[in-house]
Amino acid sequence: QVQLVESGGGLVQAGGSLRLSCAASGYTYRSSYMGWFRQAPGKEREGVAVLYTGGDSTYYADSVKGRFTISQDNAKTTVYLQMNSLKPEDTAMYYCAASPPWTSLTNVLDHHEYNYWGQGTQVTVSS
Repeated sequence: QVQLVESGGGLVQAGGSLRLSCAASGYTYRSSYMGWFRQAPGKEREGVAVLYTGGDSTYYADSVKGRFTISQDNAKTTVYLQMNSLKPEDTAMYYCAASPPWTSLTNVLDHHEYNYWGQGTQVTVSS
């Protein structure tokens, strides 16, 4: 059974930082796309940052480039999202997602491409 468990959300002031973690289990982690998506109230879920676990490729939404960094641990079982210079518009529920292994994606930042999801962690940035 695939499980993705997020942690690290919270309340932070604008300009501050948070680090999200996503621990994967019951899953063939290698050669998959894993990443972070977010959804604010009344808005569609959007891709934030994705990496390819079988290599060095990373992908970012324009709105977070230069502020957020996605990475994975050496055991390749945990994905992180370091969020710096946070803005109030970054406030959302953040979800970890993973694609099936050995699968090509058309648009890695499209949430429809992902089969596995965590329960989400709330990030709130106050102004």
